[in-house]
Amino acid sequence: MSKSSETLNQFSVIETDRIIEMAWEDRTPFEAIDFQFGLSEMKTVALMRKNLKRSSFNLWRKRTHSGVSQKHLAKREKGINRFKCTLQRSISMNKISKRR
Repeated sequence: MSKSSETLNQFSVIETDRIIEMAWEDRTPFEAIDFQFGLSEMKTVALMRKNLKRSSFNLWRKRTHSGVSQKHLAKREKGINRFKCTLQRSISMNKISKRR
């Protein structure tokens, strides 16, 4: 097994689902995924390729490289300078605590 495969297999099903969810969100940059899970953009792409159907992966890739997506911090508006919603208190062990 390659080192890259080992990295992708280290995540639980719940963590993998969360990474996929974050990757699909237009406003969540790759840097946020790297910050929370330690996955670079290249490794996130590999995880998506491994876990999505081919057509879903192609649709996602097309979306992340279009003008619609803000997946890269460099493409974001200058006023957006945070990774998380203001309603979130903290992200801890992949659990998001929200206001009650």
